[in-house]
Amino acid sequence: MEDQKESKLVSHEIPKEMALLPTGETVVYPYTVVPMVLLNEALINAVDYAMSKERIIGAFAIKPKDNKEEKLEKKEEPPEIFDIGTAAVIHKMLKMPDGSMRLIVQGLSKVRIKNIFQKEPFLKAEVEVIQEPDIRTEKIEALKRNILGLYHKMVKQVPYMPEELEATAMNIEEPIKLVYFIASMIKMNIKDRQEILEIDDPEEKLKKLLIILERELELLELGGKIQSEIQSKLDKSQREFFLRQQLKAIQEELGELDEVQAEIKEFREKLENSNLPEVVAKEAFRELSRLEKLQPASAEYGVIRTYLEWIIELPWNKSTKDNLDLKNARRILDEDHYDLDEVKDRIIEYLAIRKLKEDMKGPILCFVGPPGVGKTSLGQSIARALGRKFIRMSLGGMHDEAEIRGHRRTYIGAMPGRIIQYIRRAESSNPVFMLDEIDKVGADYRGDPSSALLEVLDPEQNSTFTDHYLNVPFDLSKVMFITTANIMETIQPALRDRMEIIHISGYTDEEKVWIAKKYLLPRQIKENGLEEDDVIINRKVLLQIISEYTKEAGVRNLERELAKICRKVAKQKIETGKGKVIITKRNLKKFLGPQKVFPEVAMRTSRPGVVTGLAWTEAGGDILFIEASKMPGEKGFTLTGHLGQVMQESAGAALSYVRANAEKLGIDKDFFKKYDIHVHVPAGAIPKDGPSAGITIATAIASLLTNRPARADVAMTGEITLSGLVLPIGGVKEKVLAAKRAGIRNIILPARNKNDVEEINKELKKGMNFIFVETIDEVFEHALTEPKEKDKEDKRDEK
Repeated sequence: MEDQKESKLVSHEIPKEMALLPTGETVVYPYTVVPMVLLNEALINAVDYAMSKERIIGAFAIKPKDNKEEKLEKKEEPPEIFDIGTAAVIHKMLKMPDGSMRLIVQGLSKVRIKNIFQKEPFLKAEVEVIQEPDIRTEKIEALKRNILGLYHKMVKQVPYMPEELEATAMNIEEPIKLVYFIASMIKMNIKDRQEILEIDDPEEKLKKLLIILERELELLELGGKIQSEIQSKLDKSQREFFLRQQLKAIQEELGELDEVQAEIKEFREKLENSNLPEVVAKEAFRELSRLEKLQPASAEYGVIRTYLEWIIELPWNKSTKDNLDLKNARRILDEDHYDLDEVKDRIIEYLAIRKLKEDMKGPILCFVGPPGVGKTSLGQSIARALGRKFIRMSLGGMHDEAEIRGHRRTYIGAMPGRIIQYIRRAESSNPVFMLDEIDKVGADYRGDPSSALLEVLDPEQNSTFTDHYLNVPFDLSKVMFITTANIMETIQPALRDRMEIIHISGYTDEEKVWIAKKYLLPRQIKENGLEEDDVIINRKVLLQIISEYTKEAGVRNLERELAKICRKVAKQKIETGKGKVIITKRNLKKFLGPQKVFPEVAMRTSRPGVVTGLAWTEAGGDILFIEASKMPGEKGFTLTGHLGQVMQESAGAALSYVRANAEKLGIDKDFFKKYDIHVHVPAGAIPKDGPSAGITIATAIASLLTNRPARADVAMTGEITLSGLVLPIGGVKEKVLAAKRAGIRNIILPARNKNDVEEINKELKKGMNFIFVETIDEVFEHALTEPKEKDKEDKRDEK
């Protein structure tokens, strides 16, 4: 310490000139003692000057400015101070080693600045003393008592204000001194502090202080009330917490945990032993902490409890080991399904790659084909070949997006979506998951399930699939998803793009015979409680059943007919005791009733105007008889048979071509002025559309107008243009199958579909004759016969 001095003066005379000490936001009142810390060099110089004289210095508060970030000690210009301040005596001054100064000053009298005549190195001014009279009236006495009463309450409210301050205030007789003493003890802003100093009238001073005291006391009481409420709540919750902890410890010691505590302890142990992913474990333990704080009777308790059960029971890291034996997989697939080589090869390829790369993502396959060809049962065979769990979920008629993604837990009765439900049921994170009938998913105000499936059926996204109920990611990348559909057109394009499409066509009659002998008949014999030798059906009888009792691309109806035979044999076995029955052509009618399907190609095409076409439907390929008829009239053209817009336009193009080339075809060029044309496509109740019947309609009209019947053993398909070109179409394999089932061996196809025919297996093409054409004239040449003799004679008679 460089210097330390104390004032021992008892009375002081206020000089007319003195150094000024800007005190920031501190207002020094007369008769009060104030400690100070000085850092600014100019202020220290002012104190040094005062100490060298009468130890009197002028303490003046600085006027507040908008920019409060500017510090006093860094100012270069002297600060702007109030005109009225306090002349104070320096009782003690202490210089510190860091260059700062500590002061204790006592206010002597209120002074006003008359003239600042020095600014450097410190402020120095001429001042005048403002005398404050000691006036005591009844009103002043009443104000004084009110102030003391409020001050008493404040001392009781503020813990850091000692009771000695109240005693000191009670002993002050002069009103002015009392105001200055209490004002120096309470919190107020610089404006109020300076206003109390500047007011000359003692009564006004007391009123101003009384207003400030009332305001501060009100704030203190409000703060105390808030603090008390918070403290009581904290005390209550802390007390409950400690009591619960003590109760829990006592119950554990005695082995008497209640059901709730035992359940929470069980949840905690299961979560710790479940090997959950980090994100899932964090969320689960957070919910468990919430559960511990809830009462079992609350609704939220049941919601969290169910949520934790789902988290624990889901197979986050449980999976079955794949059987990567390729030969065994091929054997199982061949055992369960005949043909379907493309699908079987794809599964073997997957196993081979899985053997080379263990962390590969599951494929997303889509089997597209008519009903009854074995799409769904193929999924079960794939699961058996891989050694995986199999789960099947039907999407047909689904409209609610929540069926896929689940409901948020804010809803009453919320549950996870069916994807997570089925995964939980499978108890494996890598099952074969079949999504059946994906082409029949709907959409309405509840959302679009197809859009929700976009994430599920994308190997790049489904590793972080988030169900709304769980609200944590679940890895679906190990799941092998297989979808099935009858048609591709109704599947959302973005969803279709995410899947690997594998087309499964219908079966030929020979293939159906093989499937019936190897799979269908043995299964029905077993399901109807018969012995293996109780029902014997040879190949010829099976062919008869296929051709006379079924008309389908798959084998579902064939199995129904075989089941019907087995049921009647079972009934006969019980009634007569005779088990073994040989089904022959003679007794077939006894078991299946009269013939249901009749060959109608030859009958329908025996007259001009009727032509056999080929069509593709959801149920596979089918033959289509297009009939044309003429009648007296004028330029009428009627189309019936529930035809779509595209098919109607194809019919119009066909008629236009025939009219434009009437002379070349040997038709009266004015026929359209004499006749109305009517084209009908049975069956009339079934909707039909598409351009592939164009050449068939043109051939039917040409056949009608030239009196040349179409060949009964020829069927055709292709789109027609106004110039007579034949354009390619789709569904070639299904249409060829339909022709073969109907006994048609000659098929007219567009030349640009030749590659599609080459992809068809040899067994299907066996005995078939494919005629590839580029123009409609070639179609007429191959499809139409010569006119009948009677028709030729009629034409000669007309001439």
